[in-house]
Amino acid sequence: MSNIPSDLQYTKEHEWVAPTSDALRIRMGITDYAQGALGDIVYVQMPKVGESVVADKVCGEVESTKSVSEIFAPVSGTVVTINEALTNAPELINSDPYGAGWLVEIEVPSEPSGLLSAAEYGAITA
Repeated sequence: MSNIPSDLQYTKEHEWVAPTSDALRIRMGITDYAQGALGDIVYVQMPKVGESVVADKVCGEVESTKSVSEIFAPVSGTVVTINEALTNAPELINSDPYGAGWLVEIEVPSEPSGLLSAAEYGAITA
């Protein structure tokens, strides 16, 4: 059973969204379920700072020893920060998907909507 923190929101594509201290900025990553299915992650391609992303559209990819998987933006907005640590240590996604393995922070025009609760996400991964 994968770890699904109750204080985060989720997408059907296995991304998570966390609020930040700025109400119009979110932090995102891939879920524990996703990293477990992927296996050992060896490379991450993320959008660049300043790049616009569109909800439910591809914004990057994760390469593992098993496959390459697309990352979908959970919200629309502008990338304001990327997790530089993943450049040299993509395995952080495996070891700490909700902490040190976060991917990007996105500035959003309004509070995100249409995301899944932990219970709803748990139901689709059960």
